[in-house]
Amino acid sequence: MSDSDIAARHLAAIAIAAEAGDLARRQFLDRDAMTITFKGPQDWLTQADRQVEELVVGRIRSAFPGDACVGEESGGTEASSVWVIDPIDGTSNFARGVPHFCISIAYMRDRRIEAGAILNPITGEMFSARRGHGAFCNGRRMKVSGTSDFRLATIELGWSTRRSIEDYTRLLARVVSAGASFRRAGSGALGMAYVADGRNDGYAELHINVWDVLAGILMVREAGGWTNDFLAGDGFARGNAILAGAPGIHAPLVEATCIAA
Repeated sequence: MSDSDIAARHLAAIAIAAEAGDLARRQFLDRDAMTITFKGPQDWLTQADRQVEELVVGRIRSAFPGDACVGEESGGTEASSVWVIDPIDGTSNFARGVPHFCISIAYMRDRRIEAGAILNPITGEMFSARRGHGAFCNGRRMKVSGTSDFRLATIELGWSTRRSIEDYTRLLARVVSAGASFRRAGSGALGMAYVADGRNDGYAELHINVWDVLAGILMVREAGGWTNDFLAGDGFARGNAILAGAPGIHAPLVEATCIAA
């Protein structure tokens, strides 16, 4: 695949995320009329999830018919040229009227993340990255924080029911005992984008799915940060732990979270 082919997919990810964001925003403002169901404990599903994913997948298949798509709601399998989509990351926030959610779109070629876009349709912040070309927020180049003292760091800690509450509280206790502050805002994709933009110093989650994190991994790396090897083993199909952060807190973050970097 040529460089121009990758560039075309990068621009498409941004354009499709913007269009999907318009739909998600309208749905958010009219959420009282929306049907909300539950896939499991704390696992929300709204009409917007389905409709946004249908729009995104449709646009991708129209523009790049040879590419595969993997979506949170529609499923799919890994391929050499594959798009990974979370139509609404932060559905619980969305359903409750909290304006902290996003559309996340990533493109991967031969197991290498090439492009990604994450849009918060309420704030209008479009985070994007292309491998080797940097990471940006609304055209402004992003850079991870320069924090080197873990006692001054803020780490976002994601959580899901796929790991026990005891595991999560142990993780939380270790991070706080090491001196860092913590937050949990309810969107792993935005949490990773915030690491890329220096708003979080790090992000850790004991298990996260590929559609929540792939675009954010690229952004953190392109903004000068680091991540663990999320795709190791069967990470694409089954999810994995994620750890990401600024270079200055690499050692203490790894030690505090016990997640291999």
